[in-house]
Amino acid sequence: MAAAAGWSSRFGFLMASIGFAVGLGNIWRFPYVTGENGGSAFVLVYLACAFLIGVPILMAEVMLGRSGRATPPTSLMKLSGQAGSSTGWRHVGHLNLLTSFAILVSYSVVAGWVLLYLWKALTTGFDGIDAQRSAAVFDTMLTNVGQLTHWMFMALVVACAIIWAGVQKGIERAVVVLMPLLFLLLVGLALFNVFAGGMTETLSYLFYPDFSKLTGATFLAALGQAFFSIGVAMAGMMMFGAYLPDNVSIARSALIIVVADTGVALLAGLVIFPMVFANQLDPAGGAGLIFQTLPVAFGQMPFGGVVAICFFLLLSVAAVTSVVGLCEPLAAWLMERFHFGRPAASVVLFVLLAIFSLVSVLSYNHWADVSLGSMSLSGWIDFVPNQVLLPLGGLLIAVFAGWVIKPDVAQQALGLSNGAFRLWYNLLRYLVVLAVAVIFVNGLR
Repeated sequence: MAAAAGWSSRFGFLMASIGFAVGLGNIWRFPYVTGENGGSAFVLVYLACAFLIGVPILMAEVMLGRSGRATPPTSLMKLSGQAGSSTGWRHVGHLNLLTSFAILVSYSVVAGWVLLYLWKALTTGFDGIDAQRSAAVFDTMLTNVGQLTHWMFMALVVACAIIWAGVQKGIERAVVVLMPLLFLLLVGLALFNVFAGGMTETLSYLFYPDFSKLTGATFLAALGQAFFSIGVAMAGMMMFGAYLPDNVSIARSALIIVVADTGVALLAGLVIFPMVFANQLDPAGGAGLIFQTLPVAFGQMPFGGVVAICFFLLLSVAAVTSVVGLCEPLAAWLMERFHFGRPAASVVLFVLLAIFSLVSVLSYNHWADVSLGSMSLSGWIDFVPNQVLLPLGGLLIAVFAGWVIKPDVAQQALGLSNGAFRLWYNLLRYLVVLAVAVIFVNGLR
């Protein structure tokens, strides 16, 4: 069975899960959304959503994986049969795998951008670059099909090589080095900013509570960030749960993952925005903040070359560990479904992802004018997995764990006391289902 291997330690599972959850969205989107939505007022709303919605659904997904001890489709088929329900629930697992694959099609390209900018930081650096030249470099990159393809391949090669090596010798060995490195880089860069300037403005931007900015849209933004950031409904957490030993507390692990995920996002704000404010740049840059605005800051600040290398190394770790988490359930499914060995599954997965990711590469240049309806091809590549497949899969997971699995079975699997279990069970059945349904419907608007 694909899930026969397992983590050698709880620490390995936590590092892999945190690495999967922490992605590029944590590094630039969370701090930006926080600043635009009332600073610490938004953080309070986000934390409420993360712990009341994110933790229960994360616990549910890991529980389903550990109880099934197989890939998501097989686990859900086994558990639905045991619950006396339709084995058609296995298709939720297939939906999660499809979501993972669809996200990888675009994410692997963006991960390639990060590796390219790390290479630029290591070789040419960003000395003397101004805003116009930085924008031109980024735009030129998007039009260069060969360059985009090369670095997209590199991102997939690194991730699939880790997958090839296995759960313990590949994923676990990589993340127990990479994730502490990520945290050290974050803390080191944040401390650098204390002395380099811009920290006072950043603290005000991120943590000054402006409750007048709290609107219905703010609550929806916090809800969506809590759901999308944690990494559920992409098959990765369920697959990682399948490798989890029985003696590891799912509830405690879920809390640690959510706290670490949120902590990385806040630390990222203390890394990015002091550089922006100290150099009088625009904090409202979105994705462009990383690839267009920050290189200008690196070119102007003392020790900018070293800081740039550390920053893009940090981003590379976040990107690669997320790609690994998305790839592992797909490789495990190929092994289970077609009886491939892990090396063969890794190669097949690499080839399939490389082919489909070429569509994403071309959507930025040769096919940039292609549109379906009122949306560009690149827009559809982003919209379908993130706004449709992901929340739909999360909603179905919550319904399955909360309404199909029998309560006594779920309680035994989670190992919770009666009071803690009732809290989790009611949150999942009512609040989580409603919240994810709202995310799904809003995403379709």
